[in-house]
Amino acid sequence: MAKKQLWQDDYWLLLLQVYLKKPVGMKSLYNRELVDLSLELHIAPQVLHEKMEQIATLETPRVERIWKEYGQNPAKLSRAVKLLRQMAGFNSGGDFFEGVNLQETFERDFRPIADDKRLTPVMLILILDEYFRLTPATMVAETPEVQQLSRLLQLPIGLILEVLRVYQYCDPYFEHREVPATCLLRACREVWRRYGNNDVQQLAAYAEQLKEYFKR
Repeated sequence: MAKKQLWQDDYWLLLLQVYLKKPVGMKSLYNRELVDLSLELHIAPQVLHEKMEQIATLETPRVERIWKEYGQNPAKLSRAVKLLRQMAGFNSGGDFFEGVNLQETFERDFRPIADDKRLTPVMLILILDEYFRLTPATMVAETPEVQQLSRLLQLPIGLILEVLRVYQYCDPYFEHREVPATCLLRACREVWRRYGNNDVQQLAAYAEQLKEYFKR
């Protein structure tokens, strides 16, 4: 059953706080604070991003009233948000999520995989995007693109190279006799199944958006 998403007026305060973080204004779809709030509320980033556009344009009387009360008073907003988060059941499937099916969808992509807690599916997606930009000869530690991705994701270069090797095994254009000795095969196969056989340009565009989550 698809997850029922319930928006509550209290959520405007949480979203407004993200909007007011410097630089004040609209945040990118995969801005870290926006995604973290999505995970907290179990509401997809796309939905929160659309709601944030309503804040930017003061689209409704309700949003306009919230802006007048809190938009120029971050201290008051901070107190209201702190109180909201102290409410029983918040972010735990209690009062805030009564009657809501919390079957997770997008959340799984931002949480560690079972076989290596250093990695998330989102990281594997970014490594897959880089895989299609490289050749086997350049999938080495000395390649600047590999080093840049290591810094962005804050992962050891060796781990990124391991993932790249697994993707070579998943790639139908290569012939392999031996299964790679790694615990990452299952997770990499899943990401390859979702993205590896599709349009690489679409993957590249998606990866470019996801990079915003890792920028600090």
